[in-house]
Amino acid sequence: MKIKRKRPRFEAKTKTTKEEESSDLFDRLPDDLVIFVLSKLSCSAACPADFVSALIVCKRFNRLGLNQLILARAGSNLFRIRAKNWSESAHRFLKQCVYCGSVEACYFLGMIRFYCLQNRASGASLMAKAAIRSHAPALYSLAVIQFNGSGGSKTDKDLHAGVALCARAAYLGHVDALRELGYCLQDGYGIRKNVPEGSRMLVQANARELASTFPSSTTLPCCARFSSTPRQHSRRHEVKNLRPRPNVATLIDIDMSDQGCALCSDFGCNVTVPEPHPANRFLLEWFELKGKQSGSDLRMCSHSGCGRPETRPHEFRRCSVCGSVNYCSRGCQAHDWRQRHKDHCAPMEVWLNEAALGGAWGGVGFGLGGWVVDHGENEHLES
Repeated sequence: MKIKRKRPRFEAKTKTTKEEESSDLFDRLPDDLVIFVLSKLSCSAACPADFVSALIVCKRFNRLGLNQLILARAGSNLFRIRAKNWSESAHRFLKQCVYCGSVEACYFLGMIRFYCLQNRASGASLMAKAAIRSHAPALYSLAVIQFNGSGGSKTDKDLHAGVALCARAAYLGHVDALRELGYCLQDGYGIRKNVPEGSRMLVQANARELASTFPSSTTLPCCARFSSTPRQHSRRHEVKNLRPRPNVATLIDIDMSDQGCALCSDFGCNVTVPEPHPANRFLLEWFELKGKQSGSDLRMCSHSGCGRPETRPHEFRRCSVCGSVNYCSRGCQAHDWRQRHKDHCAPMEVWLNEAALGGAWGGVGFGLGGWVVDHGENEHLES
């Protein structure tokens, strides 16, 4: 008697297993969740590679990554493109982000077109588009253009418009715009002269710059603790105010870091050098690769974190003491003075006398120590 053995049926189970293996787990995620995650990545990415690495995960991510909702929220670091890698595809990607409504893309592409590609009208239009949406760096860049008359002649300067743009950018928290507005008030440049109000704005700009170096959850370092005897308060007042009130006189002893630039000569504070905006970094790399054009006497702003070039000869203002450096704005002058220029600035007569005597200028301490300290932020620029 033959016993028939029934073969086990594995066909349905095998078919299901193959379908599960061939399917991608990312395909099961809903579109709105993927768009939400990619939009968070686009605004918080540290460099373009972080966003591109997410797009090449699968075809679906690559398709959804170019969604209008994602590109509209792109942060400034997403456009940190190196000048040597600039291409038509990068230009096309920036234009697509501008079309989607990205404010950072409007500012970044506007700076490139205005200064690098020398398309003044299109670049100014893009920066104005970002400024309308309360983009503080775009407002300040337009103010610098108005102060210098960039892209036109010397008669195209509009000081009142520059002051108004600076006031708007300062209201939005731009430190350099606040500093520029303070100098305008002190000098009566484009606005009625008001020295006390200008000095107050300069102090406020320095205070904002100092506050930006501390995390919101931390306090001043131990060396900045207040050494003066606190005033006697009632118990009820001590309960409400547990922290002692700051004493400005004790800020003289603050020494936060040796690797920094002097924040304010009155307080003697040091902070790290602020990192330039990706647009300014692109300008620096672009003109470094281009080099100085033959037969061109156009100069670059002497501040190492600016990158703006002149659009006509003798557009920028130069130091009235040494005449060896030039700046596009008072904000760049203040930053460069703290970083390096205070160690090299000297009257032209000193250079000529040293050259006649066969000596060499040694920087700080050559009989001008006190003069250099008093020079500070009161260094005047002239056209």
